[in-house]
Formats: sequence, C-alpha cells, structure tokens
Amino acid sequence: MLGNFQQSQLRIAVPGDHDLIRDSLLNSNHLKKWLIPQTLSSDVPDKLITGSKFSSKLGLVTIEHHVEIADDNCLRMILKQGIDGYHEWLWGDGWVQSRLEGISLLPLNLGQTFSLLKLRLFLISQTKNEDKKRVFF
Repeated sequence: MLGNFQQSQLRIAVPGDHDLIRDSLLNSNHLKKWLIPQTLSSDVPDKLITGSKFSSKLGLVTIEHHVEIADDNCLRMILKQGIDGYHEWLWGDGWVQSRLEGISLLPLNLGQTFSLLKLRLFLISQTKNEDKKRVFF
C-alpha cells in the first residue's frame, strides 16, 4: 500500500442518547444519510453486525470494510484498499469517539474530523425530530 502511516483519535460531545448514537452508526440507512460524500455499496446490510463486509467509495477511492466488532457501544472495522488499517467507534450518552489508524494517501485526520461533524449535524436533526414528535403526541 502506498501512503503514509497515520493515526488519529477524536472525541466530541453530541446530542442524543446512547441508543440514538448506536442506531446512527450501525443502521446503514442512517449511515447513508450522514456519510455523504462517501457512498456505501449496495451490498451493505441493513444493520452492521460482526462479520459484515461491504465497500464504500470516496470519489475514485474504494475502501473495503470488514466489521470486526459491532455491539452496544463499539463498532470496529478493518479497512483495506484505499486505507489499510482500522476504524473504531465508541459511544455513550452525549459523546462519540472515533479512532482511525492506517496507511493511506488520503488525509485521514481531515476526513475523520469531517465525518464526526457530519454525524453531529445528523444527530442534531434527529433530536429535533424527536422533540417535535413529543410535542404532538
């Protein structure tokens, strides 16, 4: 693999409880909404579980994902092709942490920061939708 070894770990405060954050990371329909401009392959399962395999594209770069761990508060994926390494997500009530490590020509820290901000914006929109539902019901 060509590129530089890179590693980054970021943790941010986000709106929403543990379950909302988990669903945003493990439910592929939610992932497709906030991962833009990265696109997921058509073979991505509805829910990411241990052993799932799929690919994503960022422009012309393809990244193969193998879900090593998918449980109540952790998602860890082994990455191949565009990034040779791993991406791990941890979360709880009001926070999410992303750890990314690998060899790539892509600027991993920049992409990771952008992804976390997109996730945060998605969670803000989801919590606003939940608040509206509570007002009317």
